[in-house]
This record gives sequence, structure tokens and C-alpha cells, in this order.
Amino acid sequence: MNTPTPLRIDFVSDVACPWCAIGLASLQQALQKLDGSVQAEIHLQPFELEPDMPFAGEDAGEHLKHKYGIGDAQLEANRKAIRERAAQLGVVINHAPGTRAWNTFDAHRLLHWAGIESPARALALKQALFRAYFTDNENVADHAVLVRLAEGAGLDAEAARRVLDSNDYADAVREQERHYQRAGIHSVPATIVNGTQLIPGGQPPEVFERALREIAGKAGG
Repeated sequence: MNTPTPLRIDFVSDVACPWCAIGLASLQQALQKLDGSVQAEIHLQPFELEPDMPFAGEDAGEHLKHKYGIGDAQLEANRKAIRERAAQLGVVINHAPGTRAWNTFDAHRLLHWAGIESPARALALKQALFRAYFTDNENVADHAVLVRLAEGAGLDAEAARRVLDSNDYADAVREQERHYQRAGIHSVPATIVNGTQLIPGGQPPEVFERALREIAGKAGG
């Protein structure tokens, strides 16, 4: 029986990025198809699309129209394409009137802590954060929301609260963000395999599968 090829996967993303939710779902579907041939270890890495976003948030539609210089029709066309692509992967993205964009820095601090505690639970927390942000339109800057999501992912609620009430892991998150920016990552998601191979964007599962098979084949050599 062949030994699975170990792969380290650094998934660089932001909670507020719909293509990151799509990309993670695609990556996981690809890994399911590769089950038995690779042994993947996913490490979640932080990236803030809007580091200056106020903790009170902003109207998401108005923010995007201003950021990209587009009107209502183009905004809805873009959102429709995202919703349809996400739905193919079982990811529900809602764009209800009044949907807001939120600051994600504390969510990244919590994810950093979760990754130290348990990579599997960190991944569950990441998925819960995507659902909260894009499906349920919850404020992921709200510490009460973050603690509840952490507990739902199997993490200790009181420990999560202590992290959020402190400044723990703030420097670590900022340093990781700077590291990936220096490495040339300026848009997300970015999937980095074994520290060297970049798979950019929210690719379809078959693209991830093909790339991972090729990388694993060379690594297993």
C-alpha cells in the first residue's frame, strides 16, 4: 500500500472575502477526491482586505461600489456570479439589503489562537466565520459572536473570550500578514503548497485536484 504524500497547505485568506469561502470549499472537495494519496495539513493564514474597516462596519454594497467605482447593475451582476459559483459548492452567500462589511482583525487573532489549540478546530471555526459573515450576515467584529462561534467549533469559550479581551496574537497576525505581502501575495485566496507552489484564487475543485496531484507526484518522486 502506498504511503500518502504529506502536503503542507497554507491557505491565505480573509473572512470578508467571498472568493476565499469559495476557494476553501473547492480545496476541501479536491482533498476529498485525493483521500488516501495525500496527507494534507491546512494552516490558515491571515490577510485583511480592509484593515481600516471600522469595527462598526459599513454598508457592504455602498462600500464595494465606492471601492471599485461601479454602479448598482454591475454590483448585482458581480454578486449574482459569486452566489451561483458558491452554490455549486454548497456555500450559501446572501446579499440582503443592509448587508454590512465588518472588520476582521479580531477574527484573525482568534483563528491564530485556534490554530495553536487545534488545526482541525481552527478550520471548523474558519468555516463558521464564513457562514456567519456571508450566510447569516452576522457581525464578526462582535466579541460575543466570535466567542459563540469558537464554542460551536469545539474550542473553549472562556479561553476565546480571554484572547479577544486582550491584545493577544495581534503582533503575530500582523507579522504573518506582512510576511505574505513581502512574498508577493496581494490578493486572496492564495493557496501555497509546501511553501513553494502557489495556486491563486478561488479555483474550481478540479483545478485544485489536478495541481495537488502534480505537486504530490513530484514530492513523492
